[in-house]
Amino acid sequence: ILLLHGMAGSSQTWRSVIRPLSRKYRVIAPDLLGHGSSAKPRSDYSLGAFAVLLRDLLDELGVARATVVGHSLGGGVAMQFVYQHPDYCERLVLIGSGGLGPDVGWTLRLLSAPGAELIMPIIAPQPVLTAGEKVRSWVAKMGIESPRGGEIWNAYSSFSDAETRQAFLRTLRSVVDYRGQAVSALNRLNVRADMPIMAIWGEQDAIIPVQHAYAALEARPDARVEVMPGVGHFPQVERPTEVVDLIDDFITSQRAAEIEQPATPV
Repeated sequence: ILLLHGMAGSSQTWRSVIRPLSRKYRVIAPDLLGHGSSAKPRSDYSLGAFAVLLRDLLDELGVARATVVGHSLGGGVAMQFVYQHPDYCERLVLIGSGGLGPDVGWTLRLLSAPGAELIMPIIAPQPVLTAGEKVRSWVAKMGIESPRGGEIWNAYSSFSDAETRQAFLRTLRSVVDYRGQAVSALNRLNVRADMPIMAIWGEQDAIIPVQHAYAALEARPDARVEVMPGVGHFPQVERPTEVVDLIDDFITSQRAAEIEQPATPV
């Protein structure tokens, strides 16, 4: 299983699902370029570039094929990966995925605008982050921490680092502008008609609305759609046990897509 995190995230978003999944499957959860512990160069942060890097990663690990699971930006990357390297993909799971429609939260639209480089250091100053960490620690000790809020805070606090901010903005601007998501990957869902697809969505997702799950279903009527009541943009953090069960059931019940055979020369 290849797990792909979202924008301003890292492999840590999968922390609650990696161990239970790894009891049965080999699980690979990289930090995408420009995220987490990965390098943050002045480079190409397009979906196509991410797809090439993932292919190279699987080759380096000796992994020929995988069920690809993508959250948010990672969903868009996953669909592009299927498009560019279909024989590496057995099944596709999209969780609160980007790339299925234009709608996206206004915060991301605003940050995609020119001049965000100047604003971000102001809205994420170190004193505020330090105080926020203390409050978060106290709230956690009281047992009232919100998993959803924790993920949002992790993304926000990462902006204290200049390299991370620049990598985030390059990634964001490759897929979002002031009008919303600028890249549609809906047509990628039909690259392989025999590839099983499942969409998992939080009913209360305020970043990428649940209607996008049904856009996937419209594009691929045979897709499986699971909507989770009371859940926001981070099902894998908010309801990890249910997400693990859904992924496991999907893999065991759906036959992997066949490897395409090259055409025989006439």
